[in-house]
Amino acid sequence: MSTLLAFDFGVRRIGVAIGNTLLRRANPLTAIDEEKTEARFSRIASLLDEWQPGALVVGLPSNEDGTPHELTALCRRFANRLKGRFNLPTILLDERYTSLAASAQLREEGIHGRKQKALLDQYAAQQILQAYFDEPAAGIII
Repeated sequence: MSTLLAFDFGVRRIGVAIGNTLLRRANPLTAIDEEKTEARFSRIASLLDEWQPGALVVGLPSNEDGTPHELTALCRRFANRLKGRFNLPTILLDERYTSLAASAQLREEGIHGRKQKALLDQYAAQQILQAYFDEPAAGIII
């Protein structure tokens, strides 16, 4: 059994989810709301120390037709930095529609409108990780 952490990278916030390979069920964990890169990676280092994951999963955004999105290169850079800093297997996974699915999930839980803002990123990370558990072959190991 191995714990995995997943990241929904954003310019403003990074959503984080957790799950393990035994249960294959993802759960929202937190959102990192830091603007400075070093502060972001310090928070990530704390999460890694606490949860001791065996691998990291990073959502890779793209347009509906599969072409690169404006954040695609930034997400790849973020994933490469994770791998370089923490020396853990890092997996890229298509994240199209995860924010929409996360918003729908929050609505089902009775959380609407502006109240979703604080939770949306970590729920999107949950969608990314669950997609990986459901179809691991879709991930690209970097």
